[in-house]
Amino acid sequence: MSARGEGPIGGGRFNLSEWGLTHRSLVLYFLIVCTLIGLFSYTRLGQSEDPPFTFKVMVVRAEWPGASAREIGEQVTDKIEKKLQEIAQADVIRSYSKPGEAMVFFVVKDATRSRDIPDIWYQARKKIGDIAHTFPTGVRGPYFNDEFGDTYGNLFALLGEGVSHAELKRHAEAIRGELLRVKDVAKVSFFAEQPQRVFVEISNTRLATLGVRLDDIVAALARQNAETGAGFFETGDERIWLRPSGQFEDLDAIRATVIRAGGRSLRLGDIAEVRRGYAEPPAERLRYMGQEALGIGVSMRSGGDIVALGRQLDAAVEKIDAQLPTGIRLERVADQPRAVTRAVNEFVKVLAEAVLIVMAVSLLSLGFRTGVVVLVIIPVVLAITFMFMHLLDIGLHKISLGALIIALGLLVDDAIIAVEMMASKMEQGWGRVRAASYAWTSTAMPMLSGTLVTAAGFLPVALAASSVGEFTRSIFQVTVTALLVSWIAAVLFVPYLGYYLLPDFSKRAGKPSWLARLVGRIWPALGRRMAERDLHAHEQHDEFAIYHTPFYNRLRGVVDACVRWRWVVIVLTAAIFVGSLFVFARFVPQQFFPDSTRPELLVDLRLAEGVSHHATEAAVKRLEGFLDAQEGIENYVAWVGSGSPRFYLPLDQQLAQTNFAQVVILTAGLAEREALRAKLIRLFEDEPWPLRGIVNRLENGPPVGFPVQYRVSGPDLAELHRRAATVAETMRANPHLSNVHMDWVEPSKVVRVVIDQEKARLLGVSTQDLSSLLATSLQGMTVTQFREGTETIALVLRGAERERAHLSQLPDLALPVGGGRSVPLAQVVRLEHDFEPGVIWRRNRIPTVTVRASLYDGTQPAVVVGQLAPRMAELSAQLPLGYRLEVGGAVEESAKGSGSVGAGMPVFVLTVLTVLMLQLKSFSRTIMVVLTAPLGLIGVAAFLLAFGKPFGFVALLGTIALSGMIMRNSVILVDQIRQDVEAGRTQWEAIVESAVRRFRPIMLTAAAAILAMVPLSRSTFFGPMAVAIMGGLAVATVLTILFLPALYAAWYRVKPAAAERAERAEADRSAATALE
Repeated sequence: MSARGEGPIGGGRFNLSEWGLTHRSLVLYFLIVCTLIGLFSYTRLGQSEDPPFTFKVMVVRAEWPGASAREIGEQVTDKIEKKLQEIAQADVIRSYSKPGEAMVFFVVKDATRSRDIPDIWYQARKKIGDIAHTFPTGVRGPYFNDEFGDTYGNLFALLGEGVSHAELKRHAEAIRGELLRVKDVAKVSFFAEQPQRVFVEISNTRLATLGVRLDDIVAALARQNAETGAGFFETGDERIWLRPSGQFEDLDAIRATVIRAGGRSLRLGDIAEVRRGYAEPPAERLRYMGQEALGIGVSMRSGGDIVALGRQLDAAVEKIDAQLPTGIRLERVADQPRAVTRAVNEFVKVLAEAVLIVMAVSLLSLGFRTGVVVLVIIPVVLAITFMFMHLLDIGLHKISLGALIIALGLLVDDAIIAVEMMASKMEQGWGRVRAASYAWTSTAMPMLSGTLVTAAGFLPVALAASSVGEFTRSIFQVTVTALLVSWIAAVLFVPYLGYYLLPDFSKRAGKPSWLARLVGRIWPALGRRMAERDLHAHEQHDEFAIYHTPFYNRLRGVVDACVRWRWVVIVLTAAIFVGSLFVFARFVPQQFFPDSTRPELLVDLRLAEGVSHHATEAAVKRLEGFLDAQEGIENYVAWVGSGSPRFYLPLDQQLAQTNFAQVVILTAGLAEREALRAKLIRLFEDEPWPLRGIVNRLENGPPVGFPVQYRVSGPDLAELHRRAATVAETMRANPHLSNVHMDWVEPSKVVRVVIDQEKARLLGVSTQDLSSLLATSLQGMTVTQFREGTETIALVLRGAERERAHLSQLPDLALPVGGGRSVPLAQVVRLEHDFEPGVIWRRNRIPTVTVRASLYDGTQPAVVVGQLAPRMAELSAQLPLGYRLEVGGAVEESAKGSGSVGAGMPVFVLTVLTVLMLQLKSFSRTIMVVLTAPLGLIGVAAFLLAFGKPFGFVALLGTIALSGMIMRNSVILVDQIRQDVEAGRTQWEAIVESAVRRFRPIMLTAAAAILAMVPLSRSTFFGPMAVAIMGGLAVATVLTILFLPALYAAWYRVKPAAAERAERAEADRSAATALE
């Protein structure tokens, strides 16, 4: 090398690249140590399917046996709702009131910080506890449930042919003990557990014949089984306890209980049937492949590795299977470790493909040895990013892995710019240290500004105070970490690697490359042409020779023409931009989150309000018969009377309801899932079913439920249902919607027992006596407890089955009266058959009907809501005072998520403006850079439309981040123009030559970012975001080279170079004349 190129560039200012080359051993040490720590950190990262996010919902439940839905709503539900509204963070308070039950869903504001949630739940408990004394007598509760975030990623079904549920429970307790020994297991819970009961069933008629009152039996059982202390003997040396016998130890002891009535003694077993059983009707039941089972759920501790947990559970289950008795087996129902392994492997494969693509771009565009510098930087930056992920407690899941792929296309930008600048100066004959030092002085600060601007593009994600913001926050954390690390690597590690790896261009001048020699062996003619090109490829050139090749001359002509015809370029670009906005708003479908790619299907069976558990189970068995005949199903499990436990974090969990069942079907793959889904949809459409069957894929993101929903609120129930029915008719007219229904409309049957109070007084019977008789005879009454080992079993006294099963027997029920006599119930009461609301839903204390619908044909909810908007606006305008019509479902949740992101936009804009002003030190240049940011929407709209991708929440985040990527390139170009003008070039020349010289690094960095997105574009979740970034960055990069020079020239009214030189000469002459 020439002597002029050996030394560094001075100037007295600190130069990190120069410092690194003078402390090469220290830089190598940091490079190796950081990489090794990063690789070790990767092995310590937890793995999960979804990032953790907080469910900001608490359920408050209360019971009031015997009360109607209206009475529950007025006396219990309303008081709870009113008290919860006093909490400042309250957002929505939803509730339903059913006969005997109140359920209130307390939803806090989406912007509430996760760390504040426990204190809010404490406040809710305290406030409701303060008003518990105001509830009517007989109200049980309230009970609180705030553990909605527990995910049971591993669900098992314990079953056995001919094995009782009690026996299964005994084995399940042993299994629980084994599973709790497994590392990272936080909790093991049982589901569909059937509480045992001891039933004493006695005929009401027989009691009347014998003259025995129910009170006599209740008192005898309670006295006989009482567990009371009998004291102890205190001797001189020891204490001896007294233990009287007589407590119930088996059913025979219960049967032997003596009942004394009317001067006679009767043995209970002689007048009643005593047997063991289970609670009737059951609250919920689990059926695995059509067979009754007990559910066992395993929850992982926070921050654990679900894949490692899965391996340990496999070993534990294998051991358990070997120890279970013959005929009892443990079947896996939900296997989240397998799903996570598959998902992580797919993302790692995509990441590897993206790495290979970026490496290929680097090698082909920069040359082998120059490209190797970038190749080495990629794993180094990724490893250091893993280290920070471990420090920030960010695991591997779909969001963080997608963010890594997004970051991959960006993290090489600084390395490419730095090594390209260093190589170009070495081609001019500069020494390695001086070339590296120049790369710092000319590009380090613009690169840092560009990196910070790009990172700022992800700020709205970090600042989004919502569930979706919490769900996607790791996009910001991972991407920004990778970008900042990549800048450090570009100014510290790249010069070090370039010092050793970049070729000595003076020695390679005139020699054909190894590629030319290899091609020459296969294709001599092409080899000779490549060798001829190589003869001059590595000669030492000045800057003029490098950037005056035929290609750069043609590019210079294009840029010159854009500057010359600046207003045409500006107006044309503005027109295309406005057109793209119209296309985007009119033709690009909107979306919240796409459906999950997991192979499960959810089938919800919703029967009429007030149906029995038996009817729900019969519907489930009918569906099971259909599923048994289908192919491509690995297993299915039915939850009768409730929804599935949360085996998947975004699951829209359903609470216990007698008229509801949920079937979770695990298919063999996506093709099998879609084929079965189509069959199930046709099944419910073509065959008569006494229910509403809804077929759903699993969701991504925070749960939404039905995609299209409208809420109608108002005080009067009859008017409310009439208005809601009109909304439902409008929705049914839309061809895209299926399963249009109101969440509560069917009344429940009721028999009103009208008491003749005059007769009742004469007979000495009170309303309480009559209600107690009916409740005991029909549902039963717990009189004492039967204790067996660790089990405490309720002993229930109730009527004989014949009297409980037939409504026609009710008038003949014997009603005990004074003197040991009894009269038929019909002599005292009159039975009236009627209807009443089976359930009353309220929202913020106002009765609300939600009209819901499914979308089966792939149409996006926003499209349907847009189609319905004019008619819904008419219906809303027709509503009386006090009534409201609101949009819910996916559109509402999407608006919440977008609003939370939009709230962070002012910080994003302020950060960008601050960084640009610090770098460019000019309002004009800052505004010019900012004006290029929206131009990416041209490519976003074009690519989303061309690839048929919807614009969802994730694509919105990508589009916001895209603006930072676009401004990054603009900053580098505008700053280069400033440097050229300060170096003495005319403004016209500075604009054109800066665009020509920065063309290669800008295009290379854009190509790396765009091509790295290609593998990610196949992802269902990140595909729309990848396509949006690809399209926006491709178009914006071209406009940076063509539009920005035109804008710069128009802004500063730049004149052609010749005219500018003439003006300068004239100014110089005038200045000289003035001096003379």
